[in-house]
Amino acid sequence: MLPREELLKGIENRETVVRVIDQAEQAIKTWEVVTTDFLSPPELAEIQRAFSRLTEIHLLAWGGYPQAERQRIAIARSELPLEQSGVELVALDIAGNFLFDTATHRDFLGAMLGTGIVRDKTGDIIVLGERGAQAIVVPELADFLEIHLKQVRSVPVQVRRIELSELKNREPKKKELTTVEASLRLDAIASAGFGMSRSKMVDLIDGGDVRVNWKEITQASSQLKTGDLVAIRGKGRLEVGEIAVTKKDRYRVQLTRYV
Repeated sequence: MLPREELLKGIENRETVVRVIDQAEQAIKTWEVVTTDFLSPPELAEIQRAFSRLTEIHLLAWGGYPQAERQRIAIARSELPLEQSGVELVALDIAGNFLFDTATHRDFLGAMLGTGIVRDKTGDIIVLGERGAQAIVVPELADFLEIHLKQVRSVPVQVRRIELSELKNREPKKKELTTVEASLRLDAIASAGFGMSRSKMVDLIDGGDVRVNWKEITQASSQLKTGDLVAIRGKGRLEVGEIAVTKKDRYRVQLTRYV
């Protein structure tokens, strides 16, 4: 049995992590590879942190392409090999003419959930503008969505399976910048990286919209370090690079912003 209470210490997404612990114990018992449903970035980060100390099992996360946000995790005993091909995924093309009725990520997700499926069974959705979208789902949903997903907004759609290699995901745009700050406070570094006022950043932090390494942070005074990833809902991500102390005892921080 796994040290359940130790693994759950300080966990935000407790229900999800409990479910994954159950699956990990099943993998140990049956000597089989067990695959979770799709997990959000905060859930993935918590699970990978919690399970990193365990030696009897190992994990492999995969969502269909390298930058996928929502991913499934394959869990197996350490003695068994894990490969991306073992994380079963299906890609779907959702085609329609959206030239006069533009649909957003939320529209496509809403139409899919409107067929009666649950969010945990769906991965990333890649919106293709006027041509529709592509979606990644668990294999058992593919036939169902091909039959039942007929419309997004006012637009009739046709759903068909495609290869994962046909996904039209775009690399996130990167912007490198440097800032010099009096401290390594979250509000100071993040406001510089995202190009907004410090008071606006404090409002976002207070409102629960800011995560550091996918963990919600509500203290503007939290200290950042090299390697930290700051994510703001709807505004992208910021990676903290090299930090150096200047002659005036200020901090010169290299930042990479992804949008």
